[in-house]
Amino acid sequence: MSDATSNQVLTTQDGKPLKAALARALRREKMRSLLLIAPLLIFVLITFVAPIFDMLFRSVENQIVSETIPRTVVALEEWDAETGEAPGEDVYNALLFDFIIAVENKRHTQLGTRLNYEQTGLSSMFRRTGRRVDDFGETYADQFIDLNEAWKEPVTWVTVMASPSWIEAQKAWASNPTGPEPAFELSPAALDVLPATSDLYGAFAQFVQVEENDSPTEEDPWTPIYKALYQDLSANPNAATAFSGEAATLVGQAAAAVPAFETVSVKELFIDADEDWGSAENWAVIKTFAPTYTSGYFLSAADAQLTPTGVEMKPDDEQIYLFLFYRTLLLSIIITISCLLLGYPIAFLLAALPLRYSNLLLILVLLPFWTSLLVRTSAWKVLLQQQGVINDVLVWTGLISDAGRLVMINNQTGTIIAMTHILLPFMILPLYSVMKTISPSYVRAAKSLGANDWTAFWRVYFPQSIPGIGAGAILVFILAIGYYITPELVGGTSGIFISNRIAFHISSSLNWGLAAALGTLLLVAVLLLFVAYDRIVGIDNVKLG
Repeated sequence: MSDATSNQVLTTQDGKPLKAALARALRREKMRSLLLIAPLLIFVLITFVAPIFDMLFRSVENQIVSETIPRTVVALEEWDAETGEAPGEDVYNALLFDFIIAVENKRHTQLGTRLNYEQTGLSSMFRRTGRRVDDFGETYADQFIDLNEAWKEPVTWVTVMASPSWIEAQKAWASNPTGPEPAFELSPAALDVLPATSDLYGAFAQFVQVEENDSPTEEDPWTPIYKALYQDLSANPNAATAFSGEAATLVGQAAAAVPAFETVSVKELFIDADEDWGSAENWAVIKTFAPTYTSGYFLSAADAQLTPTGVEMKPDDEQIYLFLFYRTLLLSIIITISCLLLGYPIAFLLAALPLRYSNLLLILVLLPFWTSLLVRTSAWKVLLQQQGVINDVLVWTGLISDAGRLVMINNQTGTIIAMTHILLPFMILPLYSVMKTISPSYVRAAKSLGANDWTAFWRVYFPQSIPGIGAGAILVFILAIGYYITPELVGGTSGIFISNRIAFHISSSLNWGLAAALGTLLLVAVLLLFVAYDRIVGIDNVKLG
């Protein structure tokens, strides 16, 4: 073969290399396939994957503390909870600035609710203080206003705190107010010599513009801002040198007067608003849960708690979740076994009967699906109660006395009976679909070889139905472990599942972090059981016919 022939490149009809054309056609085919499954993939990501990741994130997320009281969190880093004493004045000063911003943004109650999960009473402490914190700077406000009435006017504060460029832009906007007011800017001088005042006044100006859709030139400043101004002028008596004009005169006059001002302890103001602010234990809780992420929810889900000294188990009378997990797994297994014991003979009968009879019975199996879940559960409440139908029949037949009526509702018995009835079709259908594929000739062949009915069933028929048992057991168990409506209605206090507590924390207590942690642990438990099931039975043996 010549070199020209060996080096010849195969091409398409239009002269392009055949290899490149095939690769391009393959890429187009893959892209077409991807576009066909894209809607389903997006649907799964939005409705299944995203909620799971959101649940996992909520179970460790704890940003509300550091976002609501960031200055306090920083100040608490130097405080040692082991001293047993409340923090110093600097921490309370930081808390005052954080608290007034949180109150105006209505975030203090959310923070109190979050911390109340860890320490009972903190929610009410935050609410009570929120109603009084706006008055904490009145002593300083009165003295500044007595010194010069100008400190009462919003324009004065703008003159001192705003940058010259913003003042000019605001005046131009005020003469022709089209669109929103220019975003407030602090002056470099104020940022340099009045840091605490700039911090708090900047938050005030932003709140007025964004939340109230108003202008700082027309709104009176928060009273704690006067406390911040006193703090800055006390630390920097020469602050006036950084300003010019009217601002320099006002600041210089105030700086000269503040050494004679009456002072008030911010710590005493907080303790006067609520004595619990003087508790070192409460401050230790705040410091412990200041980090952005926390293991506290998972520890609570395992009946433990995160304390300033480390992880501790909760008192015995508060440990409920591990027992609920145990009860949920146990009852789910009992319900699965009950469905199997009842469903296997029914599925066997359906598979053995002629088609016209099996179809009629199959309709009866599917009939419960045509009835509301709440209606079926409520019917069991009528049947199982002590004055219900079942007890009345047992008394009428003489099996029990009227005084000895059975207690079958608001307990585990009611949960097992009602859920077995509700989940039974999910066991029957996989069993029936597998049994229908088992040829009767196998059993006849076993009998012809000398096996009796039991041996033929146990040695020949039953092993072939195991894939249906596996499919039905998984389906019923997974559904049972996550049920909460039926246990809530018929389970009482001894028959509820962990899912009932998850629903409670989502809809009633609003402790979504704990609900997410409980849900995550339940998911992990199910996955571990699934792995164990695969090792014992083999997931490859699970079939639906």
